Amino acid sequence: MRFDTSQQMRLSQQMKLAPRMIQSMEILQMAMPALEERIEQELENNVTLETFEPDASPEEAREEIAESRLDDSTDRKPMSVDEKNASEDFARLDSMEESYSEAFDNQYEARPSRADDFADSAPSSRAAGDRDPKQDAMANAPGRAASLTEQLLEQWSLADLDERTRALGRLIIEHIEDDGLLRTPLAVIADRAPQNIPDGPHGAPSGRPTPDEFERALKAIHLFLEPVGIGARDVRECLLLQLDALADEGALEHEPAVRTLIDNHLDDLINNRLPRVAADSGLSIDEINAAVKEMARLSVAPGKQLSTESPAPIVPDAVVEYDDEHDRYTAYITDGRLPNLRISREYAEMVRQRETPKPTREFIKTNLANAQWLIEALQQRRRTLQRVLNIVVDAQREFFDQGPQALKPLPMTQVAEQMGVHVATVSRAVADKHLLTPRGVFPLRRFFTGGTQTDSGEDVSWEAIRAAMKDVVDAEDKRKPLSDDAIVDELKKRGIEIARRTVAKYRAQLDIPSARMRKQF
Repeated sequence: MRFDTSQQMRLSQQMKLAPRMIQSMEILQMAMPALEERIEQELENNVTLETFEPDASPEEAREEIAESRLDDSTDRKPMSVDEKNASEDFARLDSMEESYSEAFDNQYEARPSRADDFADSAPSSRAAGDRDPKQDAMANAPGRAASLTEQLLEQWSLADLDERTRALGRLIIEHIEDDGLLRTPLAVIADRAPQNIPDGPHGAPSGRPTPDEFERALKAIHLFLEPVGIGARDVRECLLLQLDALADEGALEHEPAVRTLIDNHLDDLINNRLPRVAADSGLSIDEINAAVKEMARLSVAPGKQLSTESPAPIVPDAVVEYDDEHDRYTAYITDGRLPNLRISREYAEMVRQRETPKPTREFIKTNLANAQWLIEALQQRRRTLQRVLNIVVDAQREFFDQGPQALKPLPMTQVAEQMGVHVATVSRAVADKHLLTPRGVFPLRRFFTGGTQTDSGEDVSWEAIRAAMKDVVDAEDKRKPLSDDAIVDELKKRGIEIARRTVAKYRAQLDIPSARMRKQF
């Protein structure tokens, strides 16, 4: 074996994105709530960035915006695809990076090591003694919501029980899962329990607990904790605990039938095998259906009733409105909640003054570059998103008129070609964005989909095919539901030809059960 060294020359092309260009793409991808948070962070961290209020009143501003949407001769109208090439859109970002390259290179070296070096020369942002609105907002922010375990432990602390049972119950509650069920066997919990558990009024240790003691503690949990069903070891026990509670209140008309179904026929019931249930239980189909209707009052996941998680509110990033006068749909970005940003004049003057210390001047210079870049990135985001919206509104006019079944194929590659940008730019522009339309709120990405052609040669999107399939299933006779092959035939009658496996895939995406599970008796 021999080792030697050699020199080689190789020619290659590589594309490297500057950090600020990466930041610009991140801003383009942000939805409105995330963008608001990002701007708030920049305002807190960058002293050269400030907000301002426009001189015009809100009424005048709204009138001006409304006029600019309808007057094609104004400069404020939404960009059309042919107005500006993508290279011109990003030229400003490129020139700014070149202008501030020195500041970017010195970003980390220019920052003073001590805040006091800068604090002496910085102009005060508010008068002494004034309250800081940001601090007030943080003080008034809601605290972290209590978890399911914390809520159950709080209920448990109020139960009138001896100290040992209370301690055992706490160990059990710590193993209850988010849906409220206890899937860890009590024997396992007993093995994991400490050697000595407090007992008696003074909390003296009294040896390792037995499984029977854990069983008594679990019965106490079933008795004292709300909602009913918490701590059940399986779905059957969970339903029976709730059934007992409702039966004690006399709230069930078909309680014996419901109990029979849960006790002996739950698996067949889940799999919609009602004729077998009727044959084995002696109940008629009508009695079974009445009992199943009452069972809808029971929950298989009682812990979800104490869930502290709430879905994040959807804030539309843009709105589509119909213009009666011009018989067209127009789209505009709902960024009115964003603050108006500008560079602070005081700091811009400080960076030019010779008497300003060099470390402070470099610090200001870096922050000025960052502030200017942020403002330009926000403007670029608005222009790119507006251009995408204009194309969507023009291409999907039939969707806004007729609904989801009229959605047309609109691949992102096609939109990217129209705009003269990379398809990744379009993907970032529509990511996590929502559009408020006359037909409701939809993810912006929903309008970008592939498709196929009908027998008549008309383009139809996959989303429209899914909507048509849902209509076919909704209109079927539930006593004789359509199989996947029958759904294929029904779609073919509408000019849509797809394979059976595609129907099965779309059924899963739409949460449509199989024909056997959809059958009603």
